[in-house]
Amino acid sequence: MKKSQEVVVNARFLTKPVTGVQRFAIEISRRLRKYLPDVHFVSPSNIVLEEVARELDVEVFGLGKGHVWEQIDLPLYLKKRGEPILLNLESTAPIYYQNKITTLHDIAFIRYPETYSWYFRTYYRLLTPIMLRTSKKVITVSNFSKREIVSKYKLPEDKVVVVYNAVSEKFTPIKNRGFREHKYILAVSSINKRKNFSSLLRAFSRLSVKNIMLYVVGEEHRVFGEGGISPDLVNIPNVQFVGRVDDEKLIELYSNAVFFVFPSLYEGFGIPPLEAQACGCPVLVARASALPEIYKDSALYCDPWDVEDIANKMERLLSDSALREELINKGFENVKRFNWNKSAEKVAQIVQDIREND
Repeated sequence: MKKSQEVVVNARFLTKPVTGVQRFAIEISRRLRKYLPDVHFVSPSNIVLEEVARELDVEVFGLGKGHVWEQIDLPLYLKKRGEPILLNLESTAPIYYQNKITTLHDIAFIRYPETYSWYFRTYYRLLTPIMLRTSKKVITVSNFSKREIVSKYKLPEDKVVVVYNAVSEKFTPIKNRGFREHKYILAVSSINKRKNFSSLLRAFSRLSVKNIMLYVVGEEHRVFGEGGISPDLVNIPNVQFVGRVDDEKLIELYSNAVFFVFPSLYEGFGIPPLEAQACGCPVLVARASALPEIYKDSALYCDPWDVEDIANKMERLLSDSALREELINKGFENVKRFNWNKSAEKVAQIVQDIREND
């Protein structure tokens, strides 16, 4: 039987809080109809991103949730629709359904397994090889991640396609809203060991400048293993753990920070520094994983394994206003390299290529 040429998007990403993975899925999905007018979105019932679900006109199907829905309910749904092309924009997919495109953002669960819960890393280690083997194409978000995936899973290079992340148009500078009553450095990320917050806090505690705050935006997530911050560091003076904030508050925080710091040990892309650049904030990032590919000469780099180097680079940004201004200007230029519309168009082209070859 000839397979359906319809495109269905696995919208299970709508059932989770927004991190970088969900951000990619949401922004690509929002733009897909421009390039694929017949695209259809399906999700389990436990949606938390309700506004996005309404925008996408998502169909709710099945009784299961989470991985059970994805491995059982979703394939049943697809069979009823004539086995259409399934587009998976998170890092999971129904493993035995073969008419699919799968996204794998990185292999952090292999490189830094201790930063994930036992269940999460075991599930991914077992299912990912099958998922990739049964996919017609694999999307990832940087050339760094492509090299990692091709090498680890012995995939043909032409099976893995790079589609970059980008920044939503709403991330633009917003100044003078009460955030500059005191100076602060900003860090934004999910809090787990791979993000290297303990080294950041140790570096911050060494700064000679004492009249400055460090705001840490983010929260621990159930998929991560042990907490990302050592207990002896949670009460360092002038550090405020802000938790999760909405985009409007985040934009204001980016826009008014002295600089943004991102000493992560491993990233498939690393969206927060790009958001900071879009808001006119200079960035300090780790010289590690995909970050040099994404930020080139628009960021100041530190050695994420060297607390003293992180502290020295923070001191340099605090004291050198000319350097901050240079990085702000280079940051605006760097952001222009990435565009959600172009990324969605590239995803749509992957779909069209599969249609034409079937």
